[in-house]
Amino acid sequence: MADTQRRANVIGVGLIGGSIALALRSIDWHVSGVDADRAVLDLAMELNVLDATELDPAAEVTVVATPVSGVVAAVQHALAETAGFVTDVGSVKAPIAAAITDGRFVAGHPMAGSEQDGVAGSRPGMFRNATWVLTPTESTNDDAYTAIRQLVKLLGAEVVSMDPGQHDAAVARISHVPHLTAATMMVMAAGSGFDDDAVLRLAAGGFRDMTRIAAGHPRIWLDICNENRTSIIEGIDDLIVALQRARDVVDTNDRAGLEDLLMGARKARVNLPSGIPEGLSLCEVRVTMPDRPGELARLTTLAPEVNIYDFEIAHSVEGGRGVAIMVVSIDDQPTFAEQLAAAGYRSSMRKIQ
Repeated sequence: MADTQRRANVIGVGLIGGSIALALRSIDWHVSGVDADRAVLDLAMELNVLDATELDPAAEVTVVATPVSGVVAAVQHALAETAGFVTDVGSVKAPIAAAITDGRFVAGHPMAGSEQDGVAGSRPGMFRNATWVLTPTESTNDDAYTAIRQLVKLLGAEVVSMDPGQHDAAVARISHVPHLTAATMMVMAAGSGFDDDAVLRLAAGGFRDMTRIAAGHPRIWLDICNENRTSIIEGIDDLIVALQRARDVVDTNDRAGLEDLLMGARKARVNLPSGIPEGLSLCEVRVTMPDRPGELARLTTLAPEVNIYDFEIAHSVEGGRGVAIMVVSIDDQPTFAEQLAAAGYRSSMRKIQ
């Protein structure tokens, strides 16, 4: 009897790679792992994170979860040694997407993590209700994108498709610069000139929440800051300007200006998205898509502010084209339809009961 169990590889069995392995094993996938550190693999087997510790050539998907500097080489190895699709989880996308043009590769980035470190901190529910960015390019194969998107959905995450450069600029501001800010604030508090123990005992509540991400492992940030240097520097420069404005408001006792600043921040904070709202009315949007390079990337990154809750490609029997079927909120559909039309696409909508 043929083995029908689905199979995956994870290259780099740290916190993220281990969590992906655990999540897949929890739904009965066979997961093989590879890591440069044999001790990590031994621990992963001891913790039942993996089924095997070698690259499985029959795996339908390989997830590369190495530090950013090692992603390109690991992806190239996976593409050469397996026939399945390949994705990665690095938090910098443009250099990786530019270096890998094989259609079986889809660059990705789960917006999830933990202050825990290494495979011992892995947990299968890490990606539940998280946002997972995919950055398809002109070379991305339709089947590869669909398969990786379905994999992400199996892990419980919501997919957002973006241009790789757009992704890097965005994460610099909402992830990379905040991490450096938290690290700087933590160092500043620890070296404040007061009795360090006394100061740090006061650092509870809001300060502890703000600086929690500074507990992350420093090693991965060396690669991130190198690979996304330009966007990070731009973000830091903008932060310095914004802090100077806040300083001026406080220095001049501008109560109205300070209230505007704090109210604006409060409004933005409470409006952060928190997943799919209960009872959300959805519709199915169908878009005829010509079979030509780059079309999938163009379509899925057209409206990054529109949440696409499900996605599939229906291939036309006539050949030369297909139909992209996307599930979006009914409230988002008019805006999405306008953007599709402006880009030259024809779409139809059907409400989902």
